[in-house]
Amino acid sequence: MLDVPHELVEHVSWLIYTRRRELNSRWRRLSCFKQALLVLAHLRKNETFARVAAGFGVSEATAWRYVEETVEVLAAWAPGLREALVGLGEGDFVIVDGTLIPTDRINADEPYDSQKHRKHGMNVQVVAAPDGTPLWFSRALPGRTHDLTAAHAHGIVQACLTREVLVLADRAYRGAGATFRTPYYHHHELPGHYQQYNRDHARLRAPGERAFAQLKSWKVFSKARCSTNRISRLIAAVHTLIIHSPATSENSG
Repeated sequence: MLDVPHELVEHVSWLIYTRRRELNSRWRRLSCFKQALLVLAHLRKNETFARVAAGFGVSEATAWRYVEETVEVLAAWAPGLREALVGLGEGDFVIVDGTLIPTDRINADEPYDSQKHRKHGMNVQVVAAPDGTPLWFSRALPGRTHDLTAAHAHGIVQACLTREVLVLADRAYRGAGATFRTPYYHHHELPGHYQQYNRDHARLRAPGERAFAQLKSWKVFSKARCSTNRISRLIAAVHTLIIHSPATSENSG
């Protein structure tokens, strides 16, 4: 069983159909719907190309081409940072956070060695709505990249300042300034209202974890075995799937 809504498979099928029309591709081994199932099985369950190829009766090379083609199509529909902030302004707030996508990099690859997480991986930033809905995911940076450095590199700090959007973030973003608000350090030694501020800040920021939970429910990110560029495309592709996934629906088999 593939635990994704039937409507999502149909949506991906339509995008594949549109791409085939653009390429004037008259015949393929698999229908658009079956190609969508193959790709979603790879992304959702982290099935290898060999396994999905065998399951759908195509060669491993063909399975790889189907996945790469569909990921490219999906990634193109992912919102950019400016687009994600449209409609937000003074009085609104977003949650910014970072996570590590584990990789199988070797110990010699120091830039990918996250000392915070004690493992190799890629740093990914998210801008989320107050309810945890992911508005935008960044491209992947080496895991050693500090969250504050990543926020500046991706233009998050400046973009939120330009639109006057309040940002709630954890202590890793201390020093961002602009419209960023982070918890107080050593709050136990400070007056009670500082402690209350930290509690309120944590409560409002907590739903941000849902954004990464949704991303990582796609098992292709359980341990990435590909380049940083491909990981970034995969993140954008999965974000498109998250956006278009119905809240409740029957699963596809």
